[in-house]
Amino acid sequence: MQSRRDFIKRAGILAGAGASNVVPASVLRAFAIEPEPGSTFLDAEHIVVLMQENRSFDHTLGTLQGVRGFNDPRAIRQANGNSVFVQTNAAGESYAPWRLDIRNTKVTWMGSIPHARHTQVDAWNEGHHDAWLDAKRPGNEKYRDIPLTMGHYTREDLPFYYALADAFTVMDQHYCGVMSSTTPNRCLFWTGTIRDEQKSDSRVFIRNEEIDVGNMSWGTWAERLQDNGISWKFYQNELTSATGMSKEERAWLANFGCNVLEFFANYNVGAIEGGAARMQQKLAAMRAELKACQAQRQAEGGNAAQAQTLDAKIELLGIHIAALEKAINRSAGGVAKLDAKSQELHRRALVRNTGDPKYRALSPMHYKDASGADAAINIPAGDILHQFREDVNNGRLPMVSYLAPPEKFSDHPTSPWYGAWFVSEIFDILTKNPEVWKKTIFILTYDENDGYFDHAPSFVAADPADPSTGKASSGIDTALDYTYAADEIRQGVDASEARTGPIGMGFRVPMIIASPWTRGGWVNSQLCDHTSNIQFMEQFFEKKLGKTMHEPNVSAWRRAVSGNLLSAFRPADAPQSRVEPVDRNRFIEQIQQAKNKKVPTNFVKLSAAQIDEINRGIRDHDYVASQEKGIRPSNPLPYELYADGRLNADGTAFELRLKAGSEVHGAQSAGSPFNVYLRNVRAKSRAKKVNPAQADMLVATYAVKAGDVMPVSIPLSLFQDGLYEIDVHGPNGFYRSFIGDKNDPVMDVLVNYESRGGDLTGNAQVYLANPADTTRTVRIADNSYKTGAQQKTLSAGGKQLVLVNSAQSHGWYDLIIEVEGSNIRKRYAGRVETGRPSFSDPLMGGMA
Repeated sequence: MQSRRDFIKRAGILAGAGASNVVPASVLRAFAIEPEPGSTFLDAEHIVVLMQENRSFDHTLGTLQGVRGFNDPRAIRQANGNSVFVQTNAAGESYAPWRLDIRNTKVTWMGSIPHARHTQVDAWNEGHHDAWLDAKRPGNEKYRDIPLTMGHYTREDLPFYYALADAFTVMDQHYCGVMSSTTPNRCLFWTGTIRDEQKSDSRVFIRNEEIDVGNMSWGTWAERLQDNGISWKFYQNELTSATGMSKEERAWLANFGCNVLEFFANYNVGAIEGGAARMQQKLAAMRAELKACQAQRQAEGGNAAQAQTLDAKIELLGIHIAALEKAINRSAGGVAKLDAKSQELHRRALVRNTGDPKYRALSPMHYKDASGADAAINIPAGDILHQFREDVNNGRLPMVSYLAPPEKFSDHPTSPWYGAWFVSEIFDILTKNPEVWKKTIFILTYDENDGYFDHAPSFVAADPADPSTGKASSGIDTALDYTYAADEIRQGVDASEARTGPIGMGFRVPMIIASPWTRGGWVNSQLCDHTSNIQFMEQFFEKKLGKTMHEPNVSAWRRAVSGNLLSAFRPADAPQSRVEPVDRNRFIEQIQQAKNKKVPTNFVKLSAAQIDEINRGIRDHDYVASQEKGIRPSNPLPYELYADGRLNADGTAFELRLKAGSEVHGAQSAGSPFNVYLRNVRAKSRAKKVNPAQADMLVATYAVKAGDVMPVSIPLSLFQDGLYEIDVHGPNGFYRSFIGDKNDPVMDVLVNYESRGGDLTGNAQVYLANPADTTRTVRIADNSYKTGAQQKTLSAGGKQLVLVNSAQSHGWYDLIIEVEGSNIRKRYAGRVETGRPSFSDPLMGGMA
C-alpha cells in the first residue's frame, strides 16, 4: 500500500499546474522498458482502460503539435462564410478559442457548463456547428457573459497529458459516441448501444437520469467477455450505490457513476452490504413520485403537452418500480444467494478497495495557500487504487481491466483538474513491473466534451425519414442511430427540452493509447468512436485466442464508419522516442492557490478585421489559438477515399460521386462518412434555428461502407441563380470543393492516386477528359505545398493524366483546378494513404 507521503508526493502531478516541463517518472520508465523485439500488440496479455470525464479534444489538446487542432487548414466554413473557429452569438458577438490559464486564474474552480442532450444538439445545430456560444452559455450567473465554451488549455497548463501524447499515440479523430452527456456515452462504451432492444421503435436512453435509475436490461460487453472465458475486472474505490458517506467523502472516494455496469440489472448492485436498504429507499421515493404524478395528472386541465409529459412519467415510473421490486427480490440475501454466473459478474464488475482499512476515510493534508498562510484540504486516507495495485503486483491482473475514478480525480469540470494524478498513478503501477508493461495496452479516453467547443464537425447518422439529411450504403439502417423528440417525451423529458436528431456521433474527445506498440509520439487519424474499443477487442481476441466474438449491440452504421483502433499499433521494434526527465514540485498547492485568483478575462470580442484574418488562416495573434509548430509521425490509415462530380448532361443537377475504395487496402479497408455542405442555397425553413440571424446552408452526412460507391444527385434548383457551391469533408482533412453554375461546360475532372507495381507511390494524379467539341484549357495549381502550377489544353474529345508530386509533403496534396472560360473551380485536398507510415500535415504544422 502507498504511504501518505507517497500519496502527497504523487499528488504533485495534480493537473500539472505550474510546471511546463513535467514528464512523470512512470512515463520515462515506460520508455526504459524495452519490449520484446519483433513482438506485436497481439503479444499483449492485458488491456487496461480508463475513461475520464467531460473534456473536448480542442479544449485539451488543440494546441498540441501535429494533431488536427487549431491550425487545421481545412476546418469547415459556417453558413455565414466564417471559419468554424469564429463563433457568433445571437447578439452578434464573435469569439475564437482562447486560453484558460490553470495557474493564474480560478478557471479550474469555475465548474461545468451545459452539456445535456438538448444543449449538445443545439450546438451542433443541424450540422451547422455554429451555435456554441448560445447553447453553451454557463449556467452560473456570475460567468454568464464569459464564452467559456471556447476556452482551451495548453502544454503549460496540462504538461502531463502533453507528455503522454508525445510519448505514445494520440487519436485525433476520436468522437464520443452519443450527442449527449456522460452516462449515455459510457453506456455505449460498455454495451455498444443506448437502446433496450436493437430495433428502431425501442426505448432510447439518451440522458443521464434515464440510465442512473438503474436496472437496465440489455446485454453488455463484459458479459460477452465472461461468456468467452476472458478474465476481466472493473476497479473502483467505492460504488455510487454505497451508503453512509458524506458529500465530501463521495467526491473523493466513490466512483461518480463512472462504472455504468452498476446500473445494469445483471450485476445485482443491490446485493452489496447496505444495497437492499438503499434500494428500498429508492423504491419508496419512486412510489411517492408516482403518487404525486398521478394526482397532478388527475388535476391537469387542457394543457395537452403537460398531460403528455405526465403520462410518460407515470408509465416510466411504473416500469422502474416493477424493475426495482424485481431487483430487490433477486438481491435479497446478498451475493451468496445469487446463482454462480451472477455472483461472478457481480464480483468482477464491482471490485472495491475493501482490503484497505482506510478506503472510505479522508484525512487532512496541510499546505500553504496563495497568501502563504497555513491551510488544509481533506484527501483520501487510503489507497484509491489499492486492489488494482495488488493485482498487478501479485500477478493477478486480468486480460481486461476497467478503472473508474472518484469525482475529484475524474477530470470532470465540477472539480479542480486533479485527474492527472490518477492517470499517472496507474502508469506508475503498471511500469514498476517491466514484465507487466511489456504485455500491456493502456487506453485513456473521455466520455464526452462537457460544454466545451471542438472545431471538428460531427459525423452523424442521417434521419431515415428525411433524405435531405443524407443516407447510408445499402444494408445499413440509420434508424438505430437516430431519435426523435417524441422518443424523448416518451422517456418523460419535458417537450421544451426534447430534441430530434442523431444519437451520434457526438463531439471529438481525447484518446491516447500507450503500449510498447504505440511508442514514439505518433498521431492516428482514423475516425473512431466509443464503440471502437469493443470492435478492437473483438479483433484482438479473435486474432490472439481464436475467439469469434461479435457484439450485436453495435449498429451496422457504426461498424461501417468507425474504426477498430488496429491502425494505431506498430511492431515493437519501432524507433524509441526520447524524453528528458525533469523535477516535480508543489502541484497540489498551486491548484489550491488558484482557487481564489481572478476570473479569466483574456477572451476577445472579435472585430471584423480580426475575423477576416482568422478566415484567411492567420494564426500569429493572441486573439486566436494556434498550435505548436512541427509535424509528428502518423500511422498509415486504411482509407481510399474519393469524391468527384460534375453537372449532368442537361445542366439541372450536380452529380456527386462518393467512394470508399477497397482496392488498395483489401480486407482492411475502412468505410467512411462524408459531410456535404451546400452553400448559396435558396431561402429555406430549417426545423430549428438557435440563432435566427444565421445564414442558410444545407448539411447532410453520407455513410459509405468499404468497397462502395454512392451517387448523390444535387438539383441546381436548390441554389440561388443556379450558382452551386458544394463542400465535402471526410476524416483526416479529406476535402473537396465544387463551385460553378448551370452554364458550366461538360468536363470530367477526377483525382485519384498514382500506383506503380500495385503499390501507391504517395503522389496524386488528375484525370482530365473533354467530351465537348471545342478545345478547353485547364489550370491545376498547388494551393498549399509549393509544387507550382500546370496548364493543360485538351482538344475536343481529349484526355490527359496529370501527375502531382506530393512526396515532399509526405503525401499531402491541395489542388485547385479551374477551367478557362467558365466559373468551374474545384479543390481537392487530403493525404494519399499508401499503407506506409507518414507524417501529419506540414501545412498544419507551419512547415509548408
